[in-house]
Amino acid sequence: MTHPSKRKGNKFERDLVKHATDSGIKAERAYASNGRALGCHESVDVLIGDWKVQAKIRKALPEYLQIPDGCDCVAFRQDHGEPLVLITLWKLLDIIKGAENV
Repeated sequence: MTHPSKRKGNKFERDLVKHATDSGIKAERAYASNGRALGCHESVDVLIGDWKVQAKIRKALPEYLQIPDGCDCVAFRQDHGEPLVLITLWKLLDIIKGAENV
């Protein structure tokens, strides 16, 4: 029997694909969460449009990874690292949809 956290992760990956396809965006989950099944790096769990996504689900996220009211995103980086931006899935789907319609 599959471990509960593995089932939870698999469900999250399927949910991401469903939200994307419901928005009219092509999406596909990698077989066994291995991106090589999609012709990508093994860390890729889901393809949403041309975006390669690694899906992570946690019981709770740190406070600094919460998008505050009135903000569209959170930008952060580690010392000497690349700047990263955290946005909601809905905002990402809008961005992908907009790029596909150009």
